[in-house]
Amino acid sequence: MAENITYLAKLGELTLKGSNLKEFENRLTANVKLYLESVKATVRLRAGRLYIEGPEESCAAIEFTLQHLIGITGWARTTVCEKDIMAIRKAVYQEAVAAKEGGAKSFKIESRRADKNFPMNSYQISCEAATDVFDQGLLEVQLQNPDVIIRVEVREKVFVYCDRNKGCRGLPVGTGGHGLLLLSGGLDSPVAGYRMMRRGMKVDCVYFHAYPYTSAEAQQKVEDLAKIIARYGVDTHINIIPFTEVQMRIRQRAPENFSTLLLRMCMMRAATLLADRIKAHCLISGESLGQVASQTVQNMAVTASASPYPLLRPLVGLDKEEIVETAKAIGTYETSILPYEDCCVLFSPKHPVLRASVEEAQRLYRELDAEELIQAAFDKREHKRFSVQEYITENFSKKG
Repeated sequence: MAENITYLAKLGELTLKGSNLKEFENRLTANVKLYLESVKATVRLRAGRLYIEGPEESCAAIEFTLQHLIGITGWARTTVCEKDIMAIRKAVYQEAVAAKEGGAKSFKIESRRADKNFPMNSYQISCEAATDVFDQGLLEVQLQNPDVIIRVEVREKVFVYCDRNKGCRGLPVGTGGHGLLLLSGGLDSPVAGYRMMRRGMKVDCVYFHAYPYTSAEAQQKVEDLAKIIARYGVDTHINIIPFTEVQMRIRQRAPENFSTLLLRMCMMRAATLLADRIKAHCLISGESLGQVASQTVQNMAVTASASPYPLLRPLVGLDKEEIVETAKAIGTYETSILPYEDCCVLFSPKHPVLRASVEEAQRLYRELDAEELIQAAFDKREHKRFSVQEYITENFSKKG
């Protein structure tokens, strides 16, 4: 029978927690098990390390999980050997061979002796473990900026690995409350949702659709974005609210320069109804200060005034380049730039108001008399759930 493959992941920020550390560790472990519920794998967490073991056919699913799991700083496929220096030397040599095949020319070894009963200290382990690699001239020793760092950890067994893969830092999803993301088809809102997930927040989504003025492709685009961010958040629920009647009311009754701002206020009112229903703790938007006319500090105050829930804006201080960089990293960029417009650009005014007062905006909102329309739209909402478990079940090995 083939041996299981072992993966080791380093925990991140959650290790700084105090008396509630166990709560964060339990949530991280539970999230991993949700990712891997349809494949053969065992999960354990011990002394700041997450270990996942599984047969070769489970490796693709395990690696996908570690690429998307929020709460770890790095991960690697690991060689496990007995606490014997010759076994350690052999494992280090194998890692060096793989590193050279990957293009590395220099290396160093960093050792950590968690088991203080092991007869050699960390420095001695590093020196001895490098012997075969050095003697055979496989790689050059370089202590400053080597191409690869081979790590040796002496615990209940010895784990030898290269830190080749970065993790999604942050706190485990589910430890930071429940937020409702106003998800559009643009670049910003999916990144905003992801950034809140990295603070431990469980994120669900709401999308406002204006059929026939926005196409079925525009809705599909947003659903695809929700599927992508669900890979980081374990799952996400999306509610699609038909907003055409509300937008037509704004067009009929509101000053043109206020139309976008009033639309955002109406969206906030509908989002409040949904937040009440799902017991969310806050709303989340992808606004960035000064990016467009509706995102001046005065207009952002108007938007926030339309709901009693806190409105979190995790992108508020970022520029577009920073947002694009994150979108590319998490896999939403190519979907976000598809040329299907969402309802936010429908009937956009040529000269929008830049610095509205809350009082004037509230007066114009009351004159819309749109509360019944918003309630009717909310009642017609369509609900969908996207989960990472379904994605892994469909794309990777199932339990036999």
